[in-house]
Amino acid sequence: MKHSIAPRALHLVLALGGMMAPFAISAAQADTVVKIGFSSPLSGPQAHYGKDNENATRMAIDDLNAKPITIGGQKVKFELVSEDDQADPRVGTQVAQRLVDAGVKAVIGHFNSGVSIPASRIYSDAGIPQLSVSTNPAYTTAGYKTAFRLVGSDSQVGGSLGRYAVMQLKAQRIAVIDDRSAYGQGIADEFIKSLQTMGKKPVKREYTSDKATDFTAILTALKAQNPDVVFYGGADAQAAPMARQMKRLGINAKLMGGDMLSTPTFIKLAGADSAGHFSAVPGGELGSRPAGKDFESRYKARFKQEVVLLGPQFYDGVMIVADAMKRANSTEPGKFLPLIARTGYKGVTADFSFDGMGNLKNAPVTISAVEGNDWKVKTVVQ
Repeated sequence: MKHSIAPRALHLVLALGGMMAPFAISAAQADTVVKIGFSSPLSGPQAHYGKDNENATRMAIDDLNAKPITIGGQKVKFELVSEDDQADPRVGTQVAQRLVDAGVKAVIGHFNSGVSIPASRIYSDAGIPQLSVSTNPAYTTAGYKTAFRLVGSDSQVGGSLGRYAVMQLKAQRIAVIDDRSAYGQGIADEFIKSLQTMGKKPVKREYTSDKATDFTAILTALKAQNPDVVFYGGADAQAAPMARQMKRLGINAKLMGGDMLSTPTFIKLAGADSAGHFSAVPGGELGSRPAGKDFESRYKARFKQEVVLLGPQFYDGVMIVADAMKRANSTEPGKFLPLIARTGYKGVTADFSFDGMGNLKNAPVTISAVEGNDWKVKTVVQ
């Protein structure tokens, strides 16, 4: 005897089939959501750096979602997971673990070397790529295959400043101060190494903290040494009052520092006393690259402010990750991580390729001085 579906049952099957079909189609067309982690100081005295980084990272996420890429047959929707590490190593490691637990596929950050270095172990253990602008050499010397540096290291920046001080400024008596942070001490050490290769050493080295604002005692001690250059390893929030206090004490030396000094904030806080001081940024001049000009104009239009410092590198970091995913045809770190190591991405700030340690190859350094209430490029070295 042949079995057949009763008419009522048949109608039910057909009805369910009709109801399920749209769901099947919808599921097939659903976007793959890929979380990208971000962290920088978003509160405290370094928040202006962090917000710049976050703005640029969000721009990259939005640009990718405006023209979705297809990976594994599905369109990818990128989602930003943003965290405030407060420029604090302890908070930074907590943030790193939260990002890992949130299921991010890559992390763009952190900003401070003192935060990036301990956080890098957590990302390495999780197998998640970390693309950072932190410049202390120790960030990549740990040997983690997940760590990539988007800019030159302190050895490049500090070395360039040391050579510029001696060869271009003809400095004879150079004093050094640092804020004891991983960034400040690291760049100051590299600056001194550069001096030593030219047969020179600092007339004095002093230390402060990244919370200090009164440098009278330190500067009074330096004044007795009659320096013509004072190198400071630290941020603009300390460098600006230092510049004012140097002027008040009659110290006519040029103040010189790394990228954290090279901001509009330094000029705003130091006022007229910012004139004639020098900084170096680990990267080329943004306006010298067509993509850099476009990024700069779009950034200004969207956020109603100038680029602060290294936000464009954070933008490039997101794009490098997306490019690696596309080439690997996978959003899984285990598959696209090796493609980051072999990248040849032409970005907003540089043509990116990395050495075996994760350092940016052929990293340029831009040295600028304050003229007419703005930073003016003096030279770009490589």
